[in-house]
Amino acid sequence: MKQPAVGIPLAAQSYAPQTPQHGGVGGEFSTGLCDCFSDCSLCCLTCWCPCITFGRIAEIVDKGSSSCGVSGALYTLIMAFTGCQWVYSCTYRSKLKAQYGMEDNTCGDCCTHFWCEPCALCQEYRELQHRGYDVALGWHGNMERQNAGMMPPQMGGGMMR
Repeated sequence: MKQPAVGIPLAAQSYAPQTPQHGGVGGEFSTGLCDCFSDCSLCCLTCWCPCITFGRIAEIVDKGSSSCGVSGALYTLIMAFTGCQWVYSCTYRSKLKAQYGMEDNTCGDCCTHFWCEPCALCQEYRELQHRGYDVALGWHGNMERQNAGMMPPQMGGGMMR
């Protein structure tokens, strides 16, 4: 069982995203590529609307500098006009791996996204969840949740004489 961290309220601990861990779990993803059905709702979302799954991943990986909506819309446009959305999503797999100190394999990652785009997106989403993010909340929502437990205590009342 996970021991509570000292100085951080229990309510805030479960929401605090982990800082990048170099080396991670053997330098690999915490779940397998074909573990899509471990979260059926994510699997269905990704099969029918991969732009949403991708947009959420991109927002977290970019640490809020891009929004879910903009990234998802760009993914959809690339998919609709070229069919090469896998190239765009592959770049985010590389960014995610770099942030967590995983071994980069550009050729393998491109092949993964080309042949099994939905599985790759689900795996990346699950990895961010494993690292402590509630991906559906986006970057700013996760930061608010993280900071909620670390606010300084409020002083009572106003000045008294």
